[in-house]
Amino acid sequence: MAEVTDGEFTAFVNERGGALLRVAYALAGNQHAAEDLLQNALAKAYARWPRIRGDAEPYVKRILYHDQVSGWRRRARRAEVPVAELPDRATIGPDHDLRLLLRDALRALPPRQRAVLTLRYLEDLSVEQTAALLGCRSGTVASQTAKALARLRQLVPALDELTSRAEVTR
Repeated sequence: MAEVTDGEFTAFVNERGGALLRVAYALAGNQHAAEDLLQNALAKAYARWPRIRGDAEPYVKRILYHDQVSGWRRRARRAEVPVAELPDRATIGPDHDLRLLLRDALRALPPRQRAVLTLRYLEDLSVEQTAALLGCRSGTVASQTAKALARLRQLVPALDELTSRAEVTR
């Protein structure tokens, strides 16, 4: 039985690992934290794998969302560790600066607002699906989305200009 479980779990990770890593990256804000977040979620899912019924991806995503919020609460109690030098970053494409601004603005959002935006716009879930996944009410999702989008517009004014151009080209 354990060999069948291991094979199923390995196949799941091989098939959906990339998509799960993208979700973890959107939540965590950087590659290393995303990898740690996903690894932790997969370890928890593996321990419960025989009891997971149906599609395992929503189960793993829920672990990701909850672990990210819990991790943020733990990190709030610890001091930041400064580094002497920042790593170099490669520039890719003409919108790279805007993407960096947007990434930094997303990092500035509280974890719950970041999770709501990730579920609503990256995962393309409805308000009701997002509320069910996060264990809150639809009104909470709607208000957190509105607050998060308003804060993003405040932090990255170029988004309004970009949105205006996109609406004109439609």
